[in-house]
Amino acid sequence: IAISWTLIGLFLCITIIGIPLGVQAFKMAGLTLTPFGKTVQYGGGVGSTLVNILWVVLVGWWMALGYLGAGVLNCITIIGIPFGIQSFKMAKLALWPFGAQIYSL
Repeated sequence: IAISWTLIGLFLCITIIGIPLGVQAFKMAGLTLTPFGKTVQYGGGVGSTLVNILWVVLVGWWMALGYLGAGVLNCITIIGIPFGIQSFKMAKLALWPFGAQIYSL
């Protein structure tokens, strides 16, 4: 999934208009590789909400489905449950990344 985020980020950064979206995709790729010990706080204003709606329509929904699928597959085994929980956290962030702040615990 991190590779998909990186490819999306590169594609979006081709144009000047897509650079803010590409930066969010790179943020998601990094968090996908190291999700443990981090928490997400959601916020933002009207601008973030408008861009998030555009994000959900373009790439957010299918990337969130990827995380949901990975979460379900990980939760099948007892060993994979912590990874499944992190995948579900990432699915929410994949839908609504703008205005979200990532903090280390």
